Amino acid sequence: MGNCFPKPVNNHSTSVQIPTMIKKHSGRIVIPNLKCFTFSELQSATRNFRPDTMVGEGGFGRVFKGWVDGETYAPSKVGIGIAVAVKKSNPDSAQGLKEWQAEVKFLGKFSHPNLVKLVGYCWEDREFLLVYEYIQKGSLENHLFKKGPEPLPWSTRIKIAIGAAQGLAFLHTTEKTVIYRDFKSANILLDGDFNAKLSDFGFAKLGPTNGASHVSTRVVGTYGYAAPEYIATSHLYVKSDVYGFGVVLLEIITGLRVVDTNRPSSQHNLVEWARPALPDKRKLRKIIDPRLENDYPSKGAGKAAELILRCLEPDPKNRPSMEEVVVSLQEIRSIQPNQQPTNLLPI
Repeated sequence: MGNCFPKPVNNHSTSVQIPTMIKKHSGRIVIPNLKCFTFSELQSATRNFRPDTMVGEGGFGRVFKGWVDGETYAPSKVGIGIAVAVKKSNPDSAQGLKEWQAEVKFLGKFSHPNLVKLVGYCWEDREFLLVYEYIQKGSLENHLFKKGPEPLPWSTRIKIAIGAAQGLAFLHTTEKTVIYRDFKSANILLDGDFNAKLSDFGFAKLGPTNGASHVSTRVVGTYGYAAPEYIATSHLYVKSDVYGFGVVLLEIITGLRVVDTNRPSSQHNLVEWARPALPDKRKLRKIIDPRLENDYPSKGAGKAAELILRCLEPDPKNRPSMEEVVVSLQEIRSIQPNQQPTNLLPI
């Protein structure tokens, strides 16, 4: 049988009890109602983790598509009930347990349209699994960088950016501030209508308390997306997430990975290479994703470049809040081709 909360995991207590329910930014903190699956149930749901059911792989482990009953969550046959994504930890991963606990601790208690829904979990011996709603269109990373998918039009890219920003804004303003700490295009999943949902909360961290400006913690995350002050000092600020958002927004408008050694050496690091072009309209046009075929509002692209620069400010105090980022992106979305933009909210 699997082990279910509130029993501690290997003497590491992971509380998911929330005394109240509050609404904020169309999201809320909820009393968790997570399903505790047995390992055999998830074996059945994924047909014993067959290779052809694998839909992804990351540092935590592999992700498999499975099927469960829509009400009882009992394993069901393919195509019957609802599809779920089952993340199975790598037993050899030293971080597996901590990341699993963080996922249950944070994602298990949040409900927001731009956060992926955690359905349940399994913990048996050295097997740690998480069960999520299945998100049809996969990651933003795949749509931006992998061959095959149709290029995302400008309006869809901005829609995705707004959704991801709303997810971060909710985390930053919830009852206890949560720092996501691993914001990247691979962790933004897209549903059938290209609504963005943040996934993978294994590195999430509670923000500073008692008037502190930051929390000190070991440096984790993904190279290229992590804020410079965090890498240099291990000081993690709420606005360290804002830097990561700026990096992803740069990927969104250029269609280029933040780090790619297959590009010329001067272009290996996207931020370093593209930053000088962002304030210059002529240079900016040259780095916009050519797959857009110039089908985007130049004014909107200029405002997006300005927003990226603000997010990438070296000093976190000079970066906008995610709530301000959402407002600016909504203004950018309203800009039509050859239309003069309305004044953006000062940031």
